[in-house]
Amino acid sequence: MKTTGQERSEINLVLGGEAGQGLQTMAQILARMFMNGGLHVHAVNEFMSRIRGGSNSITLRTARHPVRAVNERVDLCLFLDKDSLPRLLGRCDAESLLIGDPKVIGAETGMLSLPLTELRNKTGNAIYDTSIVCGYIARMAGWVLAPLETALTRIFTDPGVLAKNCVAALLGWEYGAAVSGLCALPPGESKPGRLLLDGSQAVALGAVAGGCSFISSYPMSPSTGVLLHLAKLARRHGVVVEQAEDEISAINMALGSWYAGGRAMVSTSGGGFDLMAEGVSLCGVIESPLVIHLAQRPGPGTGLPTRTEQGDLEIARYSGHGEFPRAILAPGSPEDAFTCAAHAFQMADASQSPVFILTDQYLLDTLYDLEPFVLPNAPPESRLVVTTPDYERYAPGTDGVSPRGIPGFGTGIVCVDSDEHDTTGCITEDFDVRIAMVDKRLAKMRLLREDFALLPRLYGPTDYQRLIVGWGSTAAAVIEALEQIKPESTAFLHCLQLYPVSQAVIDHLRQAVQITVIENNATGQFARLLRGEVGCTIYREWHKYNGLTFTVDEVTQLLRQEVQP
Repeated sequence: MKTTGQERSEINLVLGGEAGQGLQTMAQILARMFMNGGLHVHAVNEFMSRIRGGSNSITLRTARHPVRAVNERVDLCLFLDKDSLPRLLGRCDAESLLIGDPKVIGAETGMLSLPLTELRNKTGNAIYDTSIVCGYIARMAGWVLAPLETALTRIFTDPGVLAKNCVAALLGWEYGAAVSGLCALPPGESKPGRLLLDGSQAVALGAVAGGCSFISSYPMSPSTGVLLHLAKLARRHGVVVEQAEDEISAINMALGSWYAGGRAMVSTSGGGFDLMAEGVSLCGVIESPLVIHLAQRPGPGTGLPTRTEQGDLEIARYSGHGEFPRAILAPGSPEDAFTCAAHAFQMADASQSPVFILTDQYLLDTLYDLEPFVLPNAPPESRLVVTTPDYERYAPGTDGVSPRGIPGFGTGIVCVDSDEHDTTGCITEDFDVRIAMVDKRLAKMRLLREDFALLPRLYGPTDYQRLIVGWGSTAAAVIEALEQIKPESTAFLHCLQLYPVSQAVIDHLRQAVQITVIENNATGQFARLLRGEVGCTIYREWHKYNGLTFTVDEVTQLLRQEVQP
């Protein structure tokens, strides 16, 4: 164990304990404290699928520079329960500072003592342990109490509760006098106005920016956060929130909302989305807009419901019987989550097709410090038309898009039907009409591929020969790894739109001599999509599917292996 202080540019702190021991609150307080001191933060949850108990952890990374990915190094490791010791000790090395209560952990060699069982006697309740810990860590970082006290005012709004937590924080800070500056990370330049959000909040805010006025969902981890955050925003922004009895009802309610003039989304995860497949097909045939937030977690079945994976790309691509257009967007950061959610509503409305937002548990449940989002100056422009007596819901239109009316907005009849239909919406079995309707629907793919496509981002040299291609939350680890080792002639292409594949992605792929695809799944679903849609040759695939995200260290190691002859 390290015993001397040294000024650092970042700290990687791991908090381990049982569910119910305040890990989430602790991470929120510490993240806000470090933000108040002008630093950047990144806090990743790792928890078991249990209501109570189980050994969980949170990894909080704070630095002078922006941090968006997991780093395997551990500078500080706090053990709140005995079960966390065998789980987390393997992540630590001789340089790691270990902290624990001897009465809980035992006499572990080299561990710094933080006797919470004794200190809490001065607060009167174990509930204040979180603030004691935060005060102790603030002192270890060499900080005064002010940034921590400001953070506490954001977490605890009741004056009496706040006062008691401030006393507890002072108690921990004073007890930490002997280790003051042992893990020194000086405050940076103040950055007022920055936000502390998780990915779920970013998706919800993006939906509001896109004009979302209705969400119907059935709770399922990790998608529930979007439903909850929209519920908090509902009254202020005029969003109707419905917790449906199941996912079948949820998607049909959303389609009903669009039919009546609303702008609806559903938020679900893999098992819940399975139940929505028929509704997706209904969306296709009635040519309704729809935004579907699909939050990925490891399957099949219940799988690992509180872990992360990118295993649902193909179900998003192929769900629903029959052939009809759709688009799939995949944000890689909270900023992307906001942008993709807002754009999904425009994309769905313009093409009258389902648009998927494909996220994962890691992105949704991770805390980030952010600059405020750039908000639209005005609500989205309505594409609804006033109907006339001769209105035809499925009349031929440019790129297959018919004028969309809603009941009561004009004098026409708005007829939709799940059977094949003619231009008026009435059922037909005319073979020529069937061909015309299929062609009409598929013609909308051009809009999704070209006019409304989200373009990929290239990181690294533009004259690359080796191209690493990724999607979703793998982006941050790859970008940081590339910055660290700067391999020659190597670039990273982060694809925000997975389907349909845009011409920009195709052009980048054709330039590359070697293509490597990185994915958090076992079978290379995006690599398979690229082979099928573009016909490119994939040189190598990097897969991870243990339920955890890629770390910077893992990607760095893979990159070094890739560039060595």
